[in-house]
Amino acid sequence: MIAFVSGPVAALAPDTAVVEVGGIGMAVQCTPDTLSALRIGQQAKLATSLVVREDSLTLYGFADDDERQTFELLQTASGVGPRLAQAMLAVHSPDALRRAVATGDEKALTAVPGIGKKGAQKLLLELKDRLGEPVGGGRAGVGSAVTAGWRDQLHAALIGLGYATREADEAVAAVAPQAEAAVADGAAPQVPQLLKAALQSLNRAR
Repeated sequence: MIAFVSGPVAALAPDTAVVEVGGIGMAVQCTPDTLSALRIGQQAKLATSLVVREDSLTLYGFADDDERQTFELLQTASGVGPRLAQAMLAVHSPDALRRAVATGDEKALTAVPGIGKKGAQKLLLELKDRLGEPVGGGRAGVGSAVTAGWRDQLHAALIGLGYATREADEAVAAVAPQAEAAVADGAAPQVPQLLKAALQSLNRAR
């Protein structure tokens, strides 16, 4: 198993980072939150989980070991594959997921693309004794203070989660006032928080 990769970031895409390890570019699938902390040319260390399929080897990358462990535990529930587990972590931190499961919060799970009401109920039952208890306040968004390009990052994140371009455009427009208000207050728009708000707006529109 590849436990982590460490090296300079060679390239970034909407859902992937390429980290140079010993002269080899390792493509790592990451959440928008994790990607927002990375910069091309700078050193990065990502905890990783290798998913093996008959026709592919896919490396998923995480900000820390807690996120990786949560990713792997989520997949012990029936119907949860790596893409859905990653989508869950794109919307919620590991501790937020533990809190949602511990409190039976269906609404938190249905905020994730691909999870409906019945699916959320099933996941709450299956994961109740697997994720463990919340450990506290939870981590802050990794590199969440992003001043430039929040629109592009948010749009790319929504496309990466499976939304159509039109839906992504509408969601970005819906949260623009929130981002502009943050800028007016002298703060940086936080992409993870904007992503959650965008997903909520998309769910209301359905």
